[in-house]
Amino acid sequence: MSPRQHNPPMIHLGLRRPGRLANAQAAPLNQRPAASRAPIPHHLFPNHRMALTTHSFHTPQLTGSPTRPASPRQPARYTRPMHPPVRLVAIDMDGTLLPNPIHPSVATVVTRRNANALRAAQAAGITVAIATGRRMAYTVPLLESLGLRADTPLITSNGAVIRTLDGQLIDRFHLEARVARALCGLLRPYGAVVFTFDRPGRPELVLEDLEQAHGRIALWVETNRKAIEVIKPLERAFDDGADPIQGMVTGYVSKMKEAERALKASEWSSSCECVRTEYPARDVCILDLLPIGVSKGCALQDLAGRLGVSRSETMAIGDNWNDVDMLEWAGQGVVMGNAALELRAMAKTRGWKQAPPNDDDGVAVALETAMKKHAVNDLAGD
Repeated sequence: MSPRQHNPPMIHLGLRRPGRLANAQAAPLNQRPAASRAPIPHHLFPNHRMALTTHSFHTPQLTGSPTRPASPRQPARYTRPMHPPVRLVAIDMDGTLLPNPIHPSVATVVTRRNANALRAAQAAGITVAIATGRRMAYTVPLLESLGLRADTPLITSNGAVIRTLDGQLIDRFHLEARVARALCGLLRPYGAVVFTFDRPGRPELVLEDLEQAHGRIALWVETNRKAIEVIKPLERAFDDGADPIQGMVTGYVSKMKEAERALKASEWSSSCECVRTEYPARDVCILDLLPIGVSKGCALQDLAGRLGVSRSETMAIGDNWNDVDMLEWAGQGVVMGNAALELRAMAKTRGWKQAPPNDDDGVAVALETAMKKHAVNDLAGD
């Protein structure tokens, strides 16, 4: 199966990113609602007063295997100085929407102020998307009690899967089984290797050393234990030819830097994307292994195209290295005050704003500021 092959059923609603097929177009600008006057048309499905039918842009060509680009597309920097009101915002979870993961006992609760801000943004006509490295089943339980719209987009597994909060599939990509099998041997010496499958029931997660993983990411193991299957050697997980959506290797920060160098020097460096998430205070690092061309940034670009939202109307909020490409693509990037010093320094050179730390409800502060701009724009239009 191609790393970009889609699995039916599939919802295709519009513009595709470079590297995928581009035979569907968003509505002309003069047919889109004004940003400050009405919500954008993100009622994607029949049970949500659908504004676009699921077959509106569906063509046979979109269900095939798009040609893989010669090299991964990197979102270009956005440098326009002035921005219109936000119509789409993508928000990272761990270290951004959620409290500091150094305190795992409280890292799974969205604060009241953040939750209120999410709902208020949706009520103001802003599409709120959650963009996380977590898989879908590890994401939804944290959001179900917040009162968000059922059609809230969830960019999960760092962009490999996009669904709505109520489970409607929008897009999905796979890492080829042959690549995943090779990565097992390459990365095993550096830490615990895990692969994720997007399928109902166990095993959604496969690894070969539960104790090794538990020693580094104990909370993750305990939370996901029912979805995990131990397979030794891990290469056997792909005997049936099933393609995972994502791989992961985790361990000490220094070891993951070694693993990243080993991957870049290997013959498999052109067969997968590698994005890094670091928690230096815990000396824990995660390398996510993704299909070529898949990232939070590319998923955000896809979503914006489907909704007819421009880059300048898109905000991204994040705190870690796996958020960089979506911060880069969005016209309005926001880095959390708890992000690594290097990332906050990068923000100054790339025009990203800085929000207060996640423990001080930085997401709410960013959204409240965005909504004030909506309100001012509304008054100007009256």
